[in-house]
Amino acid sequence: MKDVDLGKLQVNRGTTFSLQAHVKRRLRWWHVAIAAGVVLTVAGFAFLRAPLVQTTAVVTAFPSQQYVVQNATGYVVARRKAAVASKGTGRLEWLGVSEGSVVTEGTIVARLESRDVEASLQNAVANVAVAAAGIESAKAEMDDAGMNMARMKNLYAKHYVSQIMYDDAITRMSRARAAVASAKASYQAAQASQDYAQNAVEYTRIRAPFDGVVLSKSANVGDIVTPMSSAADSKGAVVVMADMSTLEVDVDVAESSVASIKVDQPCEIVLDAFPDRHFRGVVSAIVPTVNRSSATVTTKVRILDVQPGILPDMSARVGFLSRAVALGDEKPVLAVGAQALAERDGHAVLFRLGKDSHVQAVPVQVGPQLGDVREVSGALKSGDVIVLNPPGRLSEGSAVKLAEDH
Repeated sequence: MKDVDLGKLQVNRGTTFSLQAHVKRRLRWWHVAIAAGVVLTVAGFAFLRAPLVQTTAVVTAFPSQQYVVQNATGYVVARRKAAVASKGTGRLEWLGVSEGSVVTEGTIVARLESRDVEASLQNAVANVAVAAAGIESAKAEMDDAGMNMARMKNLYAKHYVSQIMYDDAITRMSRARAAVASAKASYQAAQASQDYAQNAVEYTRIRAPFDGVVLSKSANVGDIVTPMSSAADSKGAVVVMADMSTLEVDVDVAESSVASIKVDQPCEIVLDAFPDRHFRGVVSAIVPTVNRSSATVTTKVRILDVQPGILPDMSARVGFLSRAVALGDEKPVLAVGAQALAERDGHAVLFRLGKDSHVQAVPVQVGPQLGDVREVSGALKSGDVIVLNPPGRLSEGSAVKLAEDH
């Protein structure tokens, strides 16, 4: 039997220590797992207890909405609008405007061929000059006849000439006076002919009747323009223009509601082209006729805030107001449905929905009722999602579930 080296038989203390550490690590993992389970259980329980809510959005509204009596729709029109044409007939020689051109009263916008009428005018001017010379010649003859009659009168008084010679002098003076009157009449006739020829020339120059903007043109250079536009291939109006300072809205008000409308009543106008802008208006006229087919009365609303960009025939909505809008009230404000408002600690709050389905309590100042919504001010912006009819237990940081998700 071999001798055994008892020195090699010993307990490995390091191995015992490593086993204990391993057990401790396992215990720590179990603790973490238990803690995580508890957290998940609590979170799941909290989620199951989260209230089911509906939401709405913060919108923009106008203070004038609280004064609206009734609404109507219509179109923008110009009170001063004209189809500009010539009184004479001729071929269009020059057109100096196009759509959108701004013109002032008296500006020549087009011209017809005028060589023939200008020649007639020159002839008339020459006739006036001849008639004026005839007046001067007749006056000279009358002056000579007057001096001769005076001389004959003196000689006749001294019995140096006969009665016949004196009578001849008087007759000559009468003829001279008649010649002057005839010359003056001829001058007036020549002047009238000149005026007529001048008007004929002026008819070839088509002028703007008022300050305005050209909306459309109906003829081009080379077209025959005539007041009787029924002629073959002829044009009546050359351009159509409107005075943009006289823009108004024609709306049709129901016959049953016309009693609540009166002249000078304040209005608010919204154009489809500018849905975010409101324009002040006032009722300028109520047409005293009823459309039988639609049972409506045409009402004209003058636009007080006429601005560039507003064009005839734009669609418009008009709100008839019970009172005029105060200065500054034409600007939009934030508003929400009254059902979204809640009270916490004596203050009005709104619960804004966050991205993680948790809400934020936003304190607000509550303003007047604006139609179906209520004006609010605070740390909000248009489009924020707000909880409707918030439960009493809802508070800052509370989780919610959206009704539309179920």
